Amino acid sequence: MTRERRKPKKAQQFNRRKKRKCVFCVDQKTLDYKDIAYVKRFMSERGKIAARRNTGCCALHQRMVAKVVKKARQLSLVPYTVE
Repeated sequence: MTRERRKPKKAQQFNRRKKRKCVFCVDQKTLDYKDIAYVKRFMSERGKIAARRNTGCCALHQRMVAKVVKKARQLSLVPYTVE
């Protein structure tokens, strides 16, 4: 006789979680390298570019975020690292 294995309760709840929508797709917002406060929203406290799962952006807009953060770093508007 074989027994059927059930998924744990936590795994079932994880699958039901609602997916986050992309901020840029929903609100039609634009990201500008000169808007430092908004750019810092997509960076970690250590100065790194935040991952897609953290920012909630789609792949297209995450690439845009990376370009804008790098441009702001080159112009010394945001630091490369924070120690």
